[in-house]
Amino acid sequence: MRRQVMGGVAARVVVLAVVIGALVSGCGSGPSQVGAAAIIGSTAVPTQDVEARLDQALARTEIVDQLSAQGVITPDIVRDIVTQSVLHELSVVAARENGIVVTDADVDAELATLGGPEAVLERFLGDLPTVRERVWDQLVAERLATQLAGGLAVTVDIAGVASRSDAEEAARVLAAGGPEAEAYFAANPETSRRAYEYRASANPDVAISPVFGTPVGGSGWFQPVPGQDSWIAFHVVDRRTDAPPVPPEMDALAQVGKSGLVEIGMRQLQPVADEVGVRVNPRYGVWDQVSLRVLDEEQIAGGLLPPSPSRS
Repeated sequence: MRRQVMGGVAARVVVLAVVIGALVSGCGSGPSQVGAAAIIGSTAVPTQDVEARLDQALARTEIVDQLSAQGVITPDIVRDIVTQSVLHELSVVAARENGIVVTDADVDAELATLGGPEAVLERFLGDLPTVRERVWDQLVAERLATQLAGGLAVTVDIAGVASRSDAEEAARVLAAGGPEAEAYFAANPETSRRAYEYRASANPDVAISPVFGTPVGGSGWFQPVPGQDSWIAFHVVDRRTDAPPVPPEMDALAQVGKSGLVEIGMRQLQPVADEVGVRVNPRYGVWDQVSLRVLDEEQIAGGLLPPSPSRS
C-alpha cells in the first residue's frame, strides 16, 4: 500500500546552480521589507546582495546559454538566488539549534572531493564565497539528516489522488476529520490509509517530501513527481524524533548516498521556516513551504494547511 499511496515520491529541492555541475546545492514587527529581498526571522537579505549575485551569474555567459537552452530564464535565476539565500539563513538556524558545527576546513575538504574550487567554479553560477556558502549549507543538511533520520517517524492519514483539485479537497477532508473523513476512507480503501507510519530511515523517498516537514495537526497536498497525474493529500497525526531503530533490512539510508542525505536534511528546514518565519519581497515571488523555494505564484502547485484545533 505504501507504494500505491506514495508512488515515487520525489519532491526535491531543485537548485539551478547545480543544473550543470555536481554540486548539490514589509510590515509588522522585525526588519523592514524595504531594501530586503527576503526576511528570515530577524535576518534580512539585502536586495543589493541579490542584484550583485545576479550580475555575477549573468556574467557566466556560457553556463547561462546552456541554462537558456533548457528553458531557464533570468527570473528563474533570480528566484534561485533568493531561494539559496533563504535556505542558507535557515541552515544557520538549524545548525545552531542542533549543535552542528561545520568549519572552514570541512568546506575545504568537501570542495577537494568535488575537484577543487576552480573546478567547481567552472560549473557554478557564482563566485567562490557563494560556492563555499552552498557547500556549508549542504554539509549542515547532511549532518542534520545523519543526526535526526534514524529516529524520525511521521504518522499520517494519507491518500493518493489523480488531480490537484481532488488532492486539495482530500487534504481539507483529512484536516477536518470526523464523519466526512471516515466516509472518505471507507470509499477509497485502495488509495488511502489511516494512521500510517513512515520512517525516514526506511522511507527516504518520503522523508524528502512535505510529509516529514509539516507539524502535527497540519495537512497538505503536493505532486510527488511534477508532470505526472499523481497527487498526495495528507494529515499529520504524529511526529517523533526518538523512534527506535528500524531492522537492518529496512534501513535504506546507506543507499541514498550524500545527495540523498542532503535532501532529507533540507526538508528539515521546513519546520525551521515555520518557527522563524520567511517573508519574500513580492518583486521576487513568494516562499513556498512545499517546494522550499521562492516561486512565482503561478508556479505553486501544492499547499499546506495549519493545524486545526477543531479536528476531531
